[in-house]
Amino acid sequence: MKICFWGNIAGALRGNTDGGGELQIALLAKALALAGNEVVIIDYKTTEDFVTPDGIKIFKINGWNKGIRIIRSFTNRLPQLYKNLKEQNADVYYCRIRDFRHILAFWAAKKVKAKFVLGLASDLDVMNFWKRLKHDHLVSKRGMWAFSSGFLIELVYPYLTRKADLVLVQHEGQKQLLIRKNIKSLVFPNLFEDRKMGLCQPQVRNDFIYVGFLDKRKGFKTLFEIIKKSPSHNFTIVGPPRDKSGILYFKKLKSFSNVTLTGKLSHPETLCQIANSKALISTSAMEGFPNIFIESWSYGIPVISLYVDPGGVIEKEKLGHVTYGDLEKLVDTLDYDENSGGFSNRAKTYVENNHLLNAKRIEEINRLFNDLLINKN
Repeated sequence: MKICFWGNIAGALRGNTDGGGELQIALLAKALALAGNEVVIIDYKTTEDFVTPDGIKIFKINGWNKGIRIIRSFTNRLPQLYKNLKEQNADVYYCRIRDFRHILAFWAAKKVKAKFVLGLASDLDVMNFWKRLKHDHLVSKRGMWAFSSGFLIELVYPYLTRKADLVLVQHEGQKQLLIRKNIKSLVFPNLFEDRKMGLCQPQVRNDFIYVGFLDKRKGFKTLFEIIKKSPSHNFTIVGPPRDKSGILYFKKLKSFSNVTLTGKLSHPETLCQIANSKALISTSAMEGFPNIFIESWSYGIPVISLYVDPGGVIEKEKLGHVTYGDLEKLVDTLDYDENSGGFSNRAKTYVENNHLLNAKRIEEINRLFNDLLINKN
């Protein structure tokens, strides 16, 4: 079986991911390659073709940056991407992360009589337009490309969700929302690859940690308010500012004696910071199933979330606290101490049973994609 992916994935395969969605694509590609399938990735950012140690083939797009800057997306990039996707003649084309260009992979799949799989990477993908407007379009950094891209996504994504041969969701809550739209889907939990701590030195777990972009969409202003109300607690903030709001509160926090601002770190460095933290704080109003939650639990670290509880797992599995928008309650929660052996073991067991990329999980993934091909219409 040949499976084709596309996107900015080469960095994630080399351990330097740009985001959670890219990391999940890389881990799925690795799982399918380890199962003995031919896996190819069309990457528009890489400057070279190469093959990973797991056998994943990475192909660059020749001439991606050629042409007149304002119009080259339509005169050069989109045609080249479609051409490269179609030429792979894969059995399955897989797409993830909100992007209107997935329509090209869908067309390529139909052209070569392949299957098209759409993996949803956020609760935004199953919400109605007004919620996406509130939690995405109106709070994200907007430029001409982002505006036009957002408009096209709103046209393309509902169509792809209905026409895909298989829709994969991250948790049961997303599945239920799609059922209301008469769209079938399958819960496919995010993957986690076990890693050694390496040179990370164990420390006393005194700091609460926040990891992610510092902007309005991720609730960075709210995090600032939490820190102001919690002078007796220490905080480590990992990530760079991404909008004017992020820059403003990033500068203000520089004067706080109980705050450590690390800026952007590599993935291994970030994991080290998490492992030596008291708890992870999430202030984002809208997510999917954040990788950072799984990574925290894998080190026995609880999650304290202002809004997000993916599929209700935090409450059901007792993996931390969710305060459902109650900021004062979250501040009070910081006084709780959950760094006990019992919690740590429970969190690690949850990750091992539900997310760990092991031999059993690889077999399940391979069976899922093979069954999709067998059930051809």
